[in-house]
Order: sequence, then structure tokens, then C-alpha cells
Amino acid sequence: MAQVVAALGLGPEQIESALTTASLAPSVHNTQPWRFRVRRDRIELHPDPSRKLAATDPEDRELRLSCGAALFNLRLALQSMGVRPLVSMLPGHDSPGAFAVVRRNGAFKIDDESRALLAAVPRRRTNRKPFLEGTIDPRQRHALVRAAELERSWLHLVTTPENRAQLKRFVQQAHQIQLGDEGVQAELAAFTGHRPGATDGVPPASAGVRPEMQDEWVFRDFQGPERHPGKDYESDPLVMVLCSYYDGPLGDLQAGQAMQRVLLTATTHGLSASFLSQPVEVKRVRDDLRRALGGLLVPQTVLRMGFSTPVPATPRRPVAELLLDSDEHASRQGAGS
Repeated sequence: MAQVVAALGLGPEQIESALTTASLAPSVHNTQPWRFRVRRDRIELHPDPSRKLAATDPEDRELRLSCGAALFNLRLALQSMGVRPLVSMLPGHDSPGAFAVVRRNGAFKIDDESRALLAAVPRRRTNRKPFLEGTIDPRQRHALVRAAELERSWLHLVTTPENRAQLKRFVQQAHQIQLGDEGVQAELAAFTGHRPGATDGVPPASAGVRPEMQDEWVFRDFQGPERHPGKDYESDPLVMVLCSYYDGPLGDLQAGQAMQRVLLTATTHGLSASFLSQPVEVKRVRDDLRRALGGLLVPQTVLRMGFSTPVPATPRRPVAELLLDSDEHASRQGAGS
């Protein structure tokens, strides 16, 4: 098994800490589809093909989104250790199969905003529980939009009744299509429910409550507990569509970094978030959503945000399982294609 080594002027313990931070990123069904190769002059971020969801995410869009989120966490961790990260996206022949390569570009003094985002990394949770009835104020909304803009992406807040009703229809259409897809349902079942000792997936404590007919929005059934009487989902969450400016792997990876900055910013403001990913996972519905947004923006994920009570952390794979060693370099060249 590969071991963590010194890199970028940092010792093995610091590199392991940075990779642990990277691994706390969100991913579909908490599959954690990333791996890392550490060399003296670089850290490479690779996809983990064994964790692809072929039915739910047939184009690997959300896999790349998740890896982009892990990359953002890695950038924050390295900055806190005095490293200015130089990121090369989709490096090709320089690092075959990698989504990104991070090198040292001199020293860095982390600012207060980035320090707050880093502190939010272990506190960020995908909160699938019902939210409290309450309004996110304009200052908080502006902070979320700005977070996406800083990562060269766009956060579209869905605020008018007409647009909310339209997005709700898209979510319902995609949800019904996926309910009839045996592959999608098998992947959901494989990563939910009681799985003693699992280091991935969504355990019952993090699953929210079981969906019911009266819910305003349709939610996936992560095999959580039955809800108590009167504990319905909120009637008016803030719903938003995170978009990239262009289609393709690079747009996905950039949007993943933006998604994580938005989620961490939300955490610093005391907000909770979960995903309504169905419309971006079903191609024809995603195309309809893109047209509804004007045709130029590329929808990458749908977020539901509000105020809620805390939820426990989901399990994580140990760093040792995430490492690629040099012997794997040639055999995994095609992993990111």
C-alpha cells in the first residue's frame, strides 16, 4: 500500500492532513470518487473509476464535480500551510489520467476569509433533514453568489413563483424517470441503509426522513427513519442552480470548486444545504433546465438551502486507501478519459 511522502516542501504528516481535508468534500451517495498521487514536486488528483455510478451519473459529470470540490479543499489546506498552490487542470501527458496537478508556486499567507472556509470544512454536512421555516437574508444570499463568482461559476437563485414551479417540475420529472431505472435504484441501495463498518455511503443517521406525498419537493429515499407527525419538510427553501459557463470536463471541475466554496460559505453563515441532483442526472431534463436558464449557462447541480439542526458526519475512507503509488502510474493512464 502506498505511503504518504513529503511534497511541496511539506512533511508527510502535513501532506496527510491536507489529503484528509480534501477527502471531506461532498460526493453523490458519499462515494468519495477521488484518489491522489503524491510526488516531491506535486500532488495529483485522479478519479477513482471503481466508484463510478454508471446509471446515476453516466457521463461522470458529478464524479468530476465531486473531485473539483476535493480540489478546493486541498487548495485551502495547502494555503493554511504556507503554500501558494499552482493548479494545472486536465494536465494530459504531464500527468496521464489526472484531473488536476497541484504544485508549489511560492509562499502564501492565508487570509481571514480562507481561514474561516477551512475551519468550516469538517463542519460542512449534507443535511437531508427538514429545514426550519425561515428566510435567508440578502447579505447571506450575496455571499453565496459571490462565492460562486470567485470560482468562475454562476449561482442562479430561483426566487420567483413561476421559476420555482418550473424547477419543481424538472425535479419531479427526473425523479420519476430515476424511480423507474433499476440501475439508479440499485446504486442508491448499495450506498444507503445499515452498512456496519462502511467507510462510505449515507448511514441512516445522515439520511434525513422518509419522503412522503405531501412534500413540496421530491426527495430521494436514503432509507432514513419515518418522520414524526408534523415534522414535514419546509414549504419555502431557498433553491439555487449552480452553473458553469461552458460544458465539458473543465467546466465540471471548475463548478465543483465553486460548489464547495458556496457550501463552505453557507456553513460559515450557519446555513444548511442538501442536493436536488435529479434534474442534472437525466440528460433530457438537464437540457430542458439549460434552456430554461437561457441556453448559455450549464446547470451543474441544484442546491436546497436553509436553517436546520446539526447532523452527524458521514464516514470517510482513510487516506491510505486514497493513495496511488508510482507503480500504478502506467496502468491508470486512461482513468480520467
